[in-house]
Amino acid sequence: MSKAEQAKTKVPYQISGYSKFLDKNGYPAVNTPWGTLNAINLNTGEYVWKTVLGNYPELKTKEPTGSESYGGPVITAGGVLFIAGTKDGLFKAYSRKTGKLLWQTKLPAAAFATPSTYEVNGKQYVVLACGGTKLGAPKGDSYVAFALP
Repeated sequence: MSKAEQAKTKVPYQISGYSKFLDKNGYPAVNTPWGTLNAINLNTGEYVWKTVLGNYPELKTKEPTGSESYGGPVITAGGVLFIAGTKDGLFKAYSRKTGKLLWQTKLPAAAFATPSTYEVNGKQYVVLACGGTKLGAPKGDSYVAFALP
């Protein structure tokens, strides 16, 4: 490619990084909640339900603060939504229809990943990778699987 062709293909834009709006302690500099899980009716664009997702337990607040999430949900045919993805290391199950928290457990490390579901011999499982490290979470190195009733 000639220099003239290269000059035509150069884009005059560049990224200088990703900046977050944080307070002096490193927390989001806006009011809580800092993270939510939302169900939206795609026909109307209206919220069906909304709940706080994630927490900064070191802040010792009465209500969850919400937090960044790096991992999506998986929803079973039975209508259970499973999600992790937050620094607090919790794995949660919600009702797809109502957003009601059905179950939660503490993982060996934060799981910044979308869970997967699979079936073996008629039994359904949900599994996720617990690697930690993102957002300063402790490092992990395990996969955790749960059998569904």
